[in-house]
Amino acid sequence: MDIATEDHRVDSGLDGLSVFVRNKRPAAGSSRPPVLFVHGATYPSSVVFDYPVEGVSWMDWMAARGFDAWCVDLPGYGLSDRPAALSQPADANPPTVSTADAETAVTRVAEFVLGRRRASRLSLVGYSWGTAICGGVATRRPDLAGRLVLSGALWCRESMAGIRIQGAPGAWREVTAEAIVQRWSVNLDAAQLAAIADARHMQAWAEAAVASDPGSGRAVPPVLRAPTGVIDDVQKYWLQGKATWDPSAVQVPTLVVVGDWDRETTPEQGRQVFERLPHAIERRMTVIGGGTHSLLLERQRHQLYRTVGEFLTV
Repeated sequence: MDIATEDHRVDSGLDGLSVFVRNKRPAAGSSRPPVLFVHGATYPSSVVFDYPVEGVSWMDWMAARGFDAWCVDLPGYGLSDRPAALSQPADANPPTVSTADAETAVTRVAEFVLGRRRASRLSLVGYSWGTAICGGVATRRPDLAGRLVLSGALWCRESMAGIRIQGAPGAWREVTAEAIVQRWSVNLDAAQLAAIADARHMQAWAEAAVASDPGSGRAVPPVLRAPTGVIDDVQKYWLQGKATWDPSAVQVPTLVVVGDWDRETTPEQGRQVFERLPHAIERRMTVIGGGTHSLLLERQRHQLYRTVGEFLTV
């Protein structure tokens, strides 16, 4: 199937910053509701959902099966505009790009997509921090979302080591390719590491993620600057047992999906979210064996793709 690709810029609603939005769909068009992917706390959608593994990204996979797939890089990430604070010393400014800011940007993008497609609703697919963002949008703007997918659902827990920093957060944090691979490998034994992905693939993706920051080459080794609004929210809310959104307000069909080796947004966190969805018209939870927090880039990724694709096929 021929795939059409279009890139757009949309006003984020944050300090005049625009966000990068990519669309992949069948060249002949799609009759299905649009699907909007939203990334997590560290890496942009353009290298999460549209990074080709063995030549095919998740966006490619969706478009090849007739979906009208969209993704957004939030302000400060990837190909989107960056707040001025990211060009200044990290400790010179407070945390930037909060969950509330991200919700505003995703709402603006959802409205843009629906306007382009003259559609009434779209499906939201959130990954990691993106699950809290999409959950917030789905509950605060129930007129926008028709279906909700929470991949690696963030929920309250005692610690969140994957995005932890020492001391009070400044405006941004540094992430190296070495740190990305270490984070990906945390608490996995040699057999598990061999099962999830080839070491060369992990290193190549980590380098691509760092390179998504246009200023990454100014340092040796190169570094990705990630906004810390999410860190501030984790400290103020999630680590205090307070969520930024209320799953009980969700009424649309919702899927929670997680890898059984996910150490960051664990299957137990997913279960906590699932149990708080009593009013969803339909709710499902799937645990995929042999997958970590980076399941969407690993050998078991097609199980994730198929699980989400089947749920979104209406």
